[in-house]
Amino acid sequence: MSSTLKLLTDPFLQLPTPTGIHVVWFTEFAGSQHTVYYGENLNLSTGATTTKLTRTREDQNSRVGNQSEDRQIYKQPVTRDIWRHEAKITNLAPGVRVNYRVTSTDNGATVTSDVFTLAPLPVINTPLKILLTSDHQIKPMVAANLQKVTKAIGKVDAVWFAGDLVNIPDRASEWFDDNRGNAFFPCLQGRGNYEMDWDGTKITYTGGEIIQHAPMFTCIGNHELMGRFAREDSLNKEFDDTIPRNIARKLYGEEYLKDNSFNTDTYEEIFTLPESETGGKTYYATTFGDIRLVVLYATNMWRFVSTEDGRKGKYGEPKDDLENPENWGYGQIIYEPIAKGSTQYNWLEAELNSLEFQQAKYKVVMLHHPPHTLGDNIVPAYTDPVQIIEHDDNGNIKDVRYEYPKNADYLMRDVIPLLEAAKVQLVFFGHSHLWNRFTSASGMHFIETSNVGNSYGAAFGNRKRGNVPTMGSNDYIEMGDPNGLEPVIPTLAPMFSEEGGKMPYISSNEVTVFSIFDTETSTISSYRFDTRKPESEVIKFDEFKLI
Repeated sequence: MSSTLKLLTDPFLQLPTPTGIHVVWFTEFAGSQHTVYYGENLNLSTGATTTKLTRTREDQNSRVGNQSEDRQIYKQPVTRDIWRHEAKITNLAPGVRVNYRVTSTDNGATVTSDVFTLAPLPVINTPLKILLTSDHQIKPMVAANLQKVTKAIGKVDAVWFAGDLVNIPDRASEWFDDNRGNAFFPCLQGRGNYEMDWDGTKITYTGGEIIQHAPMFTCIGNHELMGRFAREDSLNKEFDDTIPRNIARKLYGEEYLKDNSFNTDTYEEIFTLPESETGGKTYYATTFGDIRLVVLYATNMWRFVSTEDGRKGKYGEPKDDLENPENWGYGQIIYEPIAKGSTQYNWLEAELNSLEFQQAKYKVVMLHHPPHTLGDNIVPAYTDPVQIIEHDDNGNIKDVRYEYPKNADYLMRDVIPLLEAAKVQLVFFGHSHLWNRFTSASGMHFIETSNVGNSYGAAFGNRKRGNVPTMGSNDYIEMGDPNGLEPVIPTLAPMFSEEGGKMPYISSNEVTVFSIFDTETSTISSYRFDTRKPESEVIKFDEFKLI
């Protein structure tokens, strides 16, 4: 680390209130006198509260500092000390945007950020532009995507992030300073430095100066959860080593439950979000201008199809571990119940009946898992795995497999009917790394706008899903949207297939997509940009209205 004092991130905005907002930033020193100066002449000030992140580490797979290859410096997970500073600004005038900057002091030296702008919660009838994004995961096109947001749109008023912010949530460098130049905060703050190489032509993208000026609202995706703590020798393996809480409770007892199942500790320590009484930061609702945004905790553990190389599979357990239930993965487990009768479902039902929701001009739900998509990750169904154990004649386990009945999909069976009845206009989600959208018979819109980093394809045309088991069952759909909706062809400038047909999706590792919700015109507009052509303009390829 340089001897020059520096901030680990620029400040960013969280949790606006009618007359205030929270300012957050990070350093690698505890320091003192962490302060926000704000107002037209920066003549007002507020001190910050400092906390230390408890689980951030680096390991042999980190790309941080001088480590550009596995095990170059770190041989196993090592704690990395990072401090978070948060100041609550409380005396702002509604509708007025003011300047601010932050300072931190350590050992007599002071470091100061650039000057940015902040504003309290927007009032009703305020025209807003909101960025819809998802699935950054330190992927190759993120910096280019966000750089074009700021160039094409200018400053947005908020960011909605539908999960999968980084890849391994306890790996500090993925948030702050991955040496490839595309960590989470640098890309969203215009301080990235990611080099793309297109046929020998090298192009560097920096991301966009976005969250210094606009509050961000996030939801939990499968990459926000870590598995059993410090049980494995790498953070990648720890991330994968997740088992259901009820199994961990039986194996290890209540006292050691979290460290032996899964947690969202780092995610919750980094962000200050609205909170619900039953879900805290994990699911919540908030009013922002004319919008009531309802954020759900709907994600499950992504697992491989096969159990080759000892992998814990979606559909079974590896043969070498059949007699060791503590090493099983228990299938593609759902982290937080959302089925009818669950705590989250009951909260959602009450929220949809609240005055805040019913009186809002725009009613929007954000979650990570797709209700409708052409992507691979919608299969199998969003339901708890049904475990089937087979024994041989001697009573030994010879096979453990998992099935996922499509008619028990909790989102389609329980949640979507609630949203339809409540006249939700937009459901926004991610997870499959593409852009596509759908409209139900009642007029409810569904959009997945997660073609931000890298994409894995769409089950359309001649391409079938690669993660469908050969079980001969209608529970696992190879093509199209498994839940029965036809994808909408982009309304303005669709891309074309090799055969010349209009494509109802974008799944590309060269062309990236972002979407903007403009409350003044009631429109959701989607834009695409070819990262191979840095000087080219973005193309608005789709637009629809919320009514």
